[in-house]
Amino acid sequence: MNVELVATVAGAQVRVDDVDAREARLRNGPRAAALPARGTSEGRQLRRWLTQLIVTERVIDAEVAARGLTECSVATEAELLPDVTSRLEIGSIAAAALTDPRARALFADVTAEVTVTDDDVADYHIRNPLRFAAPTPDRHGWRRPAVAGPPLEQVRRAIAELLLSAARRRAFRVWLDARRAALVELAPGYEHPGDPRQPDNTHRH
Repeated sequence: MNVELVATVAGAQVRVDDVDAREARLRNGPRAAALPARGTSEGRQLRRWLTQLIVTERVIDAEVAARGLTECSVATEAELLPDVTSRLEIGSIAAAALTDPRARALFADVTAEVTVTDDDVADYHIRNPLRFAAPTPDRHGWRRPAVAGPPLEQVRRAIAELLLSAARRRAFRVWLDARRAALVELAPGYEHPGDPRQPDNTHRH
C-alpha cells in the first residue's frame, strides 16, 4: 500500500492514497468530463487543490472537536454563501469545506463576535446610494433603473446584513488561513495551487 505523505495536520498524516481516493470520486462523478487529464499541469493543480481541501477538512475536524461544537441549528450553505461573489470572497477551498454542517458550526463559532457599526452602514449607503433602490416602471411597463436611492433608514437593516455577512466571511477566511499555517505542513509537489514557487503555477494567456 502506498504510504507516501502529501501533508501532515497537527502531526497526523495525509497520504497520497487519501488524495487518490478523493480524485477517483471526482473522476467517477457526474462532472468527470470537465476535469483536466491526469498527468498534465492542470491535473497536478487539481491534486494540489484536493490536498488543500483535505487538510482544511482535517483542520476543521480538529477545531470542531476541540470546541465541542454540534451541528444543531447551523445556517445552510446557501445562507452563508448566497452567490458567486460570496464564494469568491471566502475562497474555493473554504467554500467547498462549508458544504459540511460541522464546518458551518465552526464558522458560526469563529465569527460570533464579528460586528459592523452604524458608521459602517452609513458610509456604505453614501458610497452605494442605489444598491437597494428598486427599479421603476415607465409608461410602457418596462422597468428602468432608479435615479434616486431610498433613505438610509429604509435600507439600514439590509445594508447591515450585507456588511455583516461579508465581514464574517472575511474573518473566517483569515482565521482559517492562520490555523492552516500553524497546523499544516505540505510535502514537496503538493504546495498550494497558487504558490508561485511550484512549477505548475504559470500564468498563461
